[in-house]
Amino acid sequence: MLIELEIGGMTCASCASRIEKKLNRMAGVTATVNYATEKATATVAEGVTAADLIATVEKTGYTAAMKSDERAEESDPLRTRLLISALLSVPVIVLAMVPAWQFTYWQWLSLTLAAPVVAYGGWPFHRAAWTNLRHGAATMDTLVSLGTLAAFGWSLWALFLGTAGEPGMTHPFRLDIARTDGAGNIYLEAAAGVTTFLLAGRYFEARAKRRAGSALRALLELGAKDVAVLREGAEVRVPIAQLAPGDRFVVRPGEKIATDGVVEDGSSAVDESMLTGESVPVEVGPGDTVTGGTVNAGGRLIVRATRVGADTQLARMARMVEQAQAGKANVQRLADRVSGVFVPVVIGLAVATLGWWFGTGAGWTAAFTAAVAVLIIACPCALGLATPTALLVGTGRGAQLGILIKGPEALESTRRVDTVVLDKTGTVTSGRMALAAIRPAPGQDPDELLQLAAAVEAASEHPIAEAIAAEAGDPLAVRDFTSFAGLGVRGEAAGKTVLVGRLALLEREGWTIPAEVAATADEQEAAGRTAIVAGWDGQARGVLAVADAVKPTSRDAVTGLRRLGLTPILLTGDNERVARAVAAEVGIDEVIAEVLPAEKVAVIERLQKSGKVVAMAGDGVNDAAALAQADLGLAMGTGTDVAIESADLTLVRGDLTVAVDAIRLSRRTLRIIQGNLFWAFAYNVAALPLAAAGLLNPMIAGAAMAFSSVFVVANSLRLRTFTPTVPAPH
Repeated sequence: MLIELEIGGMTCASCASRIEKKLNRMAGVTATVNYATEKATATVAEGVTAADLIATVEKTGYTAAMKSDERAEESDPLRTRLLISALLSVPVIVLAMVPAWQFTYWQWLSLTLAAPVVAYGGWPFHRAAWTNLRHGAATMDTLVSLGTLAAFGWSLWALFLGTAGEPGMTHPFRLDIARTDGAGNIYLEAAAGVTTFLLAGRYFEARAKRRAGSALRALLELGAKDVAVLREGAEVRVPIAQLAPGDRFVVRPGEKIATDGVVEDGSSAVDESMLTGESVPVEVGPGDTVTGGTVNAGGRLIVRATRVGADTQLARMARMVEQAQAGKANVQRLADRVSGVFVPVVIGLAVATLGWWFGTGAGWTAAFTAAVAVLIIACPCALGLATPTALLVGTGRGAQLGILIKGPEALESTRRVDTVVLDKTGTVTSGRMALAAIRPAPGQDPDELLQLAAAVEAASEHPIAEAIAAEAGDPLAVRDFTSFAGLGVRGEAAGKTVLVGRLALLEREGWTIPAEVAATADEQEAAGRTAIVAGWDGQARGVLAVADAVKPTSRDAVTGLRRLGLTPILLTGDNERVARAVAAEVGIDEVIAEVLPAEKVAVIERLQKSGKVVAMAGDGVNDAAALAQADLGLAMGTGTDVAIESADLTLVRGDLTVAVDAIRLSRRTLRIIQGNLFWAFAYNVAALPLAAAGLLNPMIAGAAMAFSSVFVVANSLRLRTFTPTVPAPH
């Protein structure tokens, strides 16, 4: 049996790993925990209940509840916590850093403002540190909690039992290295500032993480909401949830097909592009299978339901997206990885410092001053800004260029990507049928061929007919219009009987087909186009070729991707011939065609197993799971919501050339983040010996902390100068 739980209280990937280990130690339980979606999925043996799993999670120090289909909208407590902390921290930091503003009893105002920041604002860090302590682990939360509580605790001691609470006390602006009397020092600005900075980082990370589940909701919302079921010969409108296998339901032109089924009556063209990537609508009739979520583009259909609810192809695709996203939960943040070593070292150094100074007879005041200084200077103030500031500036600059970056995991992938898989329909091509060529028979006027064919096609709702009609402007009047399902149309225009459709239609009607026309039709089909033959008065007069047009910038984009060291591969659900023609036009050598949505994921997995780091660019529902499975997903902003939500980067303009700049910007943002993290830790490491030696006065600590933060911000702002190199759309 499969049980899904919603997990609360996780602050990093190591939390997810800890819960997963505890669950897997239970007899008859195989579980995975996804930090990104805050969900646990467990396969359990008979006798194991959800209550058993929840109890285990809660013993581990986290919360758990059964997964609900509809999560209630709730206020954002982290945002409230951040806003309150920021409002209270700013005056504390300003007073501490500007001696001229330190009025009489300023230190008591600082205490009043800083206390709620440390207690209320820092509660998530203290709670996580306690949970980690109970399980013998230490993360960045441990260091944040220790550092802020040490700074606040020492400030309380100095204010109430030392000399820091005396009237007229100031922090002089001294940057010399000398031993100071800890009884006169307060570190309230460090305690409040660090808490607020790290809350900001946690908030921006959480906001990106909350979007992880949106892809699944968007995918399931693609399905129909209600359906016209035939009951005793009459149509009854019922919610989709009441549909059962074997029910017969009606699908009118333009409606979504409610669920997977078999056509019993009627014929039509069904637009399956969002599921299969096939740009040409599929003709269906009695006995043909149809898929829930696809659109009926033509006539009225009566369908017998074969699969409903969780068994439909749409629901299976939703599960594929979720499974692919779950694979990303193992990505550890760089700061957490470093903290695995850094935190225990700092704690050990603080204890050693305390013991050393007390052991040398310096007394408890000097010993505690040095030990607390070690914890304070190690508290990662700049680290809290390192990732969010670079992300804010990088994503802001990206948005100006039509690039949306999801979060740090996406940036890590761009550095390593060596292969880029491009979906054809809607990504390399426009995704819309357009007239590609007019080939009249010898002696025929091309304008007359187009005008007469367009006149008859204008009366049809078929997408191919619409592409031809759109090229001719105002159509001629038509009489006696007839449609032949899946083959073509006939009508009278300008006094002529006109027949437009597949070559098979003209052959069936016994019309004369010149050898040149038949050869031209074969030639166009070989080039990956749909050949439509038009004729009048009993004879074929020429060929109109319709195709999904290649975007004018696609060739430039492929060239740009190659310059970045990426190998492009064209992946499509369309037929091999069409795919090869498109690949040749844009300069792609490797083509994988005629693949279903599930097979797209398998192709990505196969490439990854062969050692490739894969980026995937796509726009349709059929690409969603593959985008999530890829090491880097790039969604065209003109595509479906589910594709956009499944991807790591979104190209707002839907222009593939932007993908080149998206990868360049992401790589540069990642370099900035890595530089920020290096300097944030370097400042800590350089100052630790001074703190341990008891040579760190408050102004050096405050100035160093401020400088590291300013440096991180200034370094991040360099991303505003990023300039695109790809040519603008033609």
